[in-house]
Amino acid sequence: MTYDIKDINLAPEGEKKIKWVQRHMPVLETIKKEFMETKPFEGITIGSCLHLEPKTINLGLTLQAGGAEVVMTGCNPLSTQDDATAAGAKLGLNMYGWTGETNEEYYEQLNKVLDYEPDIVIDDGADLIFLIHKERPELLEKLRGACEETTTGIHRLKSMFKDGELKIPVMAVNDSYMKYLFDNRYGTGQSTFDSIMGTTNTVIAGQTVVVCGYGWCGRGIAMRGEGLGANVIVTEVDPIRALEAKMDGYRVMPVQNALKEADLVITATGNRDIISGDDFKYIKDGCLLANSGHFNVEINEDDLAKQAIARENIKPDIEAFTMKDGRIVYLLAGGRLVNLAGQYGQGHPAEIMDLSFAMQALSAKRLLTEDMKPGVYKTRDSTDEKIARLKLKTMGVKIDNLTEEQEKYMNSWDVGT
Repeated sequence: MTYDIKDINLAPEGEKKIKWVQRHMPVLETIKKEFMETKPFEGITIGSCLHLEPKTINLGLTLQAGGAEVVMTGCNPLSTQDDATAAGAKLGLNMYGWTGETNEEYYEQLNKVLDYEPDIVIDDGADLIFLIHKERPELLEKLRGACEETTTGIHRLKSMFKDGELKIPVMAVNDSYMKYLFDNRYGTGQSTFDSIMGTTNTVIAGQTVVVCGYGWCGRGIAMRGEGLGANVIVTEVDPIRALEAKMDGYRVMPVQNALKEADLVITATGNRDIISGDDFKYIKDGCLLANSGHFNVEINEDDLAKQAIARENIKPDIEAFTMKDGRIVYLLAGGRLVNLAGQYGQGHPAEIMDLSFAMQALSAKRLLTEDMKPGVYKTRDSTDEKIARLKLKTMGVKIDNLTEEQEKYMNSWDVGT
């Protein structure tokens, strides 16, 4: 075990946090026990680029229990929890990264993970996968495949495959039911508002909240905002999603129209320049801007700074931009992923990540048991069902089963009248 972290002496506090999340991640704990017996990763090295916090450390420990040598680094310099990385190192994981890395240090840590020549990669945003293809292609021969857990990362990988540049099979964990129906929706919705409310100490009820993007993350944010008493407006470019938002009861309009009413704007599209250029002219005084997309490109900070006559850090993770006409616009967490990079960002609740990381663990196992060509692969519905049944069992929930006659009826085309 080797590491390059902030302070190994922070491990005791990190271990307390890991024990807490383990208690709230029963599905992953069940899979961990299974892995301890079967050792599916014996002799395998798994490299990961994830948000380094207690829940992801628990995923690393699950893979370690299956026999893997696990190497971990962070996918966002501001989301790493230094006590968690210290605990991970103490528990035998190879840990690289600390809070507040420079961009140069970030890529140094990615390369340190790749120095282990991993057999499997688990990624969040596809930075590790992309780096292998672009700068370290010699590692492709040994690499069995990868798992990707974000919408942003899947978009990048599908583009690579379309252009003939993807040389490995990748499991699209993000596209599994147990990921996007729960992680993207309930996880992002809750963790986004947890961080914003902790950072600003402002009330959501009665505010006009604009949600840019109505994918699964946007749906979750809109739903949670409505639940907190907000007046929710959705902006979209996809006509089907826009129609869905309208029928879900939200107002739908172009970004510039929405900005005129917004008290809080949350971007969640996975694309760049959602708020940029002339958009800032329409924002009303006192508006808060936050991003829940993976990269800090959705709110164009450079454009905002150019139009401002002054900028000031008025509070941790709150920067005030004074415009020429006297309006003040507030940017949260530097436009980075607010639910993890913000001061009060803890990421999704453990009960939610229990499902996503269970899917990661089982998808990594699949890469070893099947001969798969380069491409982006959907996870199996049977794996989603297995995880759902395990979760229901841990919650004490029982459900019905089809009778033999019902099974026969559902699988027959000649059902009669």
